Amino acid sequence: MLLYITHALAQIYTGFNVFSYLTLRAILASLTALLISLLVGPWMIRTLAERQVGQRVRDDGPKSHLPKAGTPTMGGALILVAIGVSTLLWSDLANRFVWITLGVTLAFGLIGFWDDYLKLVVGNSRGLIARYKYFWQTVAGLGCAITLYVTAKTPAETTLLVPFFKNVMLPLGAGYIVLAYFVIVGASNAVNLTDGLDGLAIMPSVMVGGALGVFAYVTGNVVFSGYLGIPYVAGAGELLVFCAALVGAGLGFLWFNTYPAQVFMGDIGALALGAALGVVAVIVKQEIVLFIMGGVFVMETVSVMLQVASFKLTGKRIFRMAPIHHHFELKGWAEPKVIVRFWIITVVLVLVGLATLKVR
Repeated sequence: MLLYITHALAQIYTGFNVFSYLTLRAILASLTALLISLLVGPWMIRTLAERQVGQRVRDDGPKSHLPKAGTPTMGGALILVAIGVSTLLWSDLANRFVWITLGVTLAFGLIGFWDDYLKLVVGNSRGLIARYKYFWQTVAGLGCAITLYVTAKTPAETTLLVPFFKNVMLPLGAGYIVLAYFVIVGASNAVNLTDGLDGLAIMPSVMVGGALGVFAYVTGNVVFSGYLGIPYVAGAGELLVFCAALVGAGLGFLWFNTYPAQVFMGDIGALALGAALGVVAVIVKQEIVLFIMGGVFVMETVSVMLQVASFKLTGKRIFRMAPIHHHFELKGWAEPKVIVRFWIITVVLVLVGLATLKVR
């Protein structure tokens, strides 16, 4: 929105042309989202506490989690507001990728909100029934995938880029819809499974989101994409503003979510953040790299899958508790130790993902 205002003001004073630079708008979007989170956060926490929208703790989980009962939840709404407002203020609203990404993020946020509402406000311990949750995730994920496929302007937009190999791009055709669907829905659920400790999900989301912003910038720049040998996707660079807003909003939320947490994001935040990372990765053609950079999310998801499969087939558990972060807690690791070590793993994996820009 402000981009159009500054364009008009540039007719009066050329100094306003500085706001046309994508990198500056990304920085301002990040700072705006951070400021919104820090200013609105205390009010939101008080409101959630007054309405008794608090965390319910499992009796069979780590005993160290029992004091967390009643901690305000659904704080992910703060993240969504900060991302949405900042993106709308500083991005080019004529860009289709911006609206698609915002739409998917909001759609998955609404699914998470309904799940949280049923659990925390209505008092239904099951929340949104699993098949209904996956149904709406499928509707949102498929809707996004089909929209991207139908609106694709070049064949490069529907290819699968294989990292570490030069010029290896697999044309998918309609199969692109299937890939996009699984990446978006899979990432959404993976982040949701990871959201079990204070700050465990938000910081990896921030780091992966920041890295995807770098990919968006180079993918949407015809010079950089040509130099690096990656597909050029016109308009993808504008997602740098969205990713920067995600980083700012995430860091602002972490201010309150860091151990010991004053607020939890809930499904409204986790499902939305995962979907946001997934759709950006699909647009900038880094689906496989997302799998690498989000290794912590993948590890958490795989641990649940292995645990369920093992118990159903053999009656035995592989881990003391799944997702795997609870396994390490039950082994005696202090919660901050688990969190920071998972953050360190994410830093390394994000660097590996960024290295794919040059290592080919």
